[in-house]
Amino acid sequence: MERILEPEIMDGEEQAKVYANANFAEENQGFVDQFLALYPDLQEGTVLDLGCGPADIPIRLLRSRPTLHVIAVDASGPMMQWADDAIRQAGFEDRIQLVCKRFQDLELAPSADAVISNSLVHHVPNAFQFWYAVKNLAKPGAPVLVMDLLRPETTEEARTLVDQYAADEPEQLRHDFYHSLLSAFTEDEIAAQLAEMYMSRLLIDVPDDRHWIVSGRVY
Repeated sequence: MERILEPEIMDGEEQAKVYANANFAEENQGFVDQFLALYPDLQEGTVLDLGCGPADIPIRLLRSRPTLHVIAVDASGPMMQWADDAIRQAGFEDRIQLVCKRFQDLELAPSADAVISNSLVHHVPNAFQFWYAVKNLAKPGAPVLVMDLLRPETTEEARTLVDQYAADEPEQLRHDFYHSLLSAFTEDEIAAQLAEMYMSRLLIDVPDDRHWIVSGRVY
């Protein structure tokens, strides 16, 4: 199945509300736990989160490692309002800096000590822009953890995944999940992107039937 693009920015008020209120606790905590396990030496510094959404992952990260700072970036204005509210409720206004901007337009000085991203890449028309940003915005040797959806082979498989993992979710979330699967990349496509960007030191893993994960240090 060829990749079918979906909108790059989730800028609808209702769409942002449904996503922000969805229960991704297990997935997000698993992402944070994996980052902490992979990089126990990163006890201070700035973590750049590309496509932070409602900021659940930055908040969970700082609850586990409060000595870090996070720059949380997302291009969706409605989503950033949900993120701002969540950060204030968590009491992390001084530890998380929100930036409402497309990652392609982001500049950092100094560069980030680590880069994380969950569920952004499938929104990006040109994934090479994403990997270039990771490479350009991170310090040499910075830890990286990126997770995203894995494109199934057929639309039927995509619908099966939606029914399996989002059967009781609101219709908007089911709709978005289905189209996100169609817009996702395969493991081979990600491997080819990393090779072309001279980032083959990063490792690719497929932990389940709907995700790929890239980890390592960027140079």
